[in-house]
Amino acid sequence: MESRSCLPAPPRLASLLVESRLALFLDFDGTLVEIADGPDAIAVPHALAERLQRLAARVNGALALVSGRSIANLTDFLGPLPLHRAGSHGGHVLGPDGAPLREAEPLPAPVVDALGAFAQGNGLLHERKPHGGALHYRARPDLEDETRRFADTLASEHGLATKSGKCVIELVWPDADKGGAVDLLTGSAPFAGALPVFIGDDVTDEDGFAACVRHGGFGIAVGERESAAARYSLPSVKDVHAWLEL
Repeated sequence: MESRSCLPAPPRLASLLVESRLALFLDFDGTLVEIADGPDAIAVPHALAERLQRLAARVNGALALVSGRSIANLTDFLGPLPLHRAGSHGGHVLGPDGAPLREAEPLPAPVVDALGAFAQGNGLLHERKPHGGALHYRARPDLEDETRRFADTLASEHGLATKSGKCVIELVWPDADKGGAVDLLTGSAPFAGALPVFIGDDVTDEDGFAACVRHGGFGIAVGERESAAARYSLPSVKDVHAWLEL
């Protein structure tokens, strides 16, 4: 695995736009907004929604938010953006008009109940999502291993998959990943034929990086975590905003 410190900065956005059409796939937490102590504690930069819409116009609409959050939760923070949005790690994808392009089933009720009981009994945060369920252990880092064992066992018992992030592990349906969202969107307008670029900070974004590579593009990893699939890196959320010229 290549050290993130060895990855160069990407070429300037303006230069890439001169050379080819771009399709931008943007993670949210840790990429467009700073990581916070809990999913509801984030501070969204001023006028971020409006700035994203202007950026989308620069790439002829080929911009998608691709987040582990539910689309409903993204809407709580950004409003009803007329952009492509992929929530729940790609399990739920909407077009700019709100039309569903993909939608997974909710988690089985016994899984939701088990996640809630484990969180309550161990002082963790249970984040309920329409297509998944997450256990946040930032407040109890000592329980990381126990939380992972519990989640892996529960997922195996119910035919689900787990996704790991920064102090969080989530249960989702198999094949609900950010790479799948990229694969879906690159097959149709306005993304088809454009150079795909995925920007993200967490291990779940590796699927998005790899998908962009498959389609002839690249990934930009954010922060200090090592990346196996990104070609370039940016140090921080502030640098992402500067690179995107938001």
